[in-house]
Amino acid sequence: MSEEEDEELKKIRMKKLMELKRKVLGSKQEEQAAFPNEPIELTDASFSEFIQKYPLVVVDCWAPWCAPCRILSPIIEEMAHDYAGKIAFGKVNVDENPRVAMEYGIMSIPTLLIFKNGRLVDRIVGAMPRKLLEPRITRFL
Repeated sequence: MSEEEDEELKKIRMKKLMELKRKVLGSKQEEQAAFPNEPIELTDASFSEFIQKYPLVVVDCWAPWCAPCRILSPIIEEMAHDYAGKIAFGKVNVDENPRVAMEYGIMSIPTLLIFKNGRLVDRIVGAMPRKLLEPRITRFL
């Protein structure tokens, strides 16, 4: 093989390698972009699809009249932004969506349901500061 042919092969290899890198990085960026960066309002109808769609999901079960729920809400919003691409956050108003509350035995609110690959792996009942809440959620990453 001549030096010219060898150089040409190197150029082709580099070009293919760069295309492959763009595809891989592009798909990872698309995957991250597909994650919401804020809590998504869920209903009885959309709940199952949402928990199946993402590998790690945290669902905040709340009601508008619940003071501890209002305390927890900004923490959930911050975490949804900070963990976009890693954790999907949803919110279910249990007054308007009783099927979800019944199915998961929600007796007190706020209750956070944590799903990994569509399966319930933990539940956190009550409001707490982010420094206590965050490690309980991120251990599933």
